[in-house]
Amino acid sequence: MGSIFNMFGPSPIRPIEQHMRKVHQCAKQLYPFFEAVLKKDWTTADKIKEKIISLEKEADLIKRDLRLHLPTGLFLPVSRTDLLELLSAQDFIANKAEDIATLIISRQMLIPETLIPIFMPFLSRCLDASKQACKAINELDELLETGFRGSEVKIVEEMILTLYEIEHDSDERLTDIRHRIFEIEKELSAIDAIFLYKLVQWIDDLADGAQHVGSRLQILIAR
Repeated sequence: MGSIFNMFGPSPIRPIEQHMRKVHQCAKQLYPFFEAVLKKDWTTADKIKEKIISLEKEADLIKRDLRLHLPTGLFLPVSRTDLLELLSAQDFIANKAEDIATLIISRQMLIPETLIPIFMPFLSRCLDASKQACKAINELDELLETGFRGSEVKIVEEMILTLYEIEHDSDERLTDIRHRIFEIEKELSAIDAIFLYKLVQWIDDLADGAQHVGSRLQILIAR
C-alpha cells in the first residue's frame, strides 16, 4: 500500500483532517457502548469495544504514515512541529476512548443505578467536545486556502470558543457526578469506588483532549 500522500498529495492538511474524523468516529462509539453496558448486554458491548480498537488502529496508521512522510521543509504557513503537536493532541482522544472501553470490559464494570440519569448526559457532553473539535479541524483546508487570514479565521475561532464552552460544561458535570459518587461511596467496595472515579475522569479527559486540539489549532492560526 502506498503512502497516504499518494491519495492526498504533498499537503499534510487533509490527512490531519482524516485522522481527526477517524478519532471522533472512534470516540463516539462510546455512546452505544455504554448503552449496551447499562443493559448488561456484554456481547454487544464487547463487539463495540472491538470496533473502537479497530478504529483506533486505523487512526494510528494515518498518524504513523503522516509522521513518516511529513517533510521537514514544507512551504506552508504552519510549522512541522505545530502539525505534529496537533496530531498528538488528536491521537490522545482515540487512545482514551480505547482505554475506557477496555477498562469497562476487563472489569465487567457496572454503572450504579443512581448515577445513570446523569451519567449518559455527561458522556454525551464530553463526546460533543470531540465532535466540535472535529468540526473545527475540518476547516483546516479552508484555512490553508485563505493563508490563515480573513473571515475563515473568525469562523474557526468561534468554533474553538464553542469547544471551550462545551469543555467547561463537561467539567461542571464531572464535579456533579463526582459528588454523586461520594454520596454513594459507602454502598460501594473501595476498589469499585476507585475505578468509578477513574472512569468519570477518563470520560472527562475526552473533552479535555478535544479542548487541547482546539488550543493547538489556535496556535496554528496565531502563528
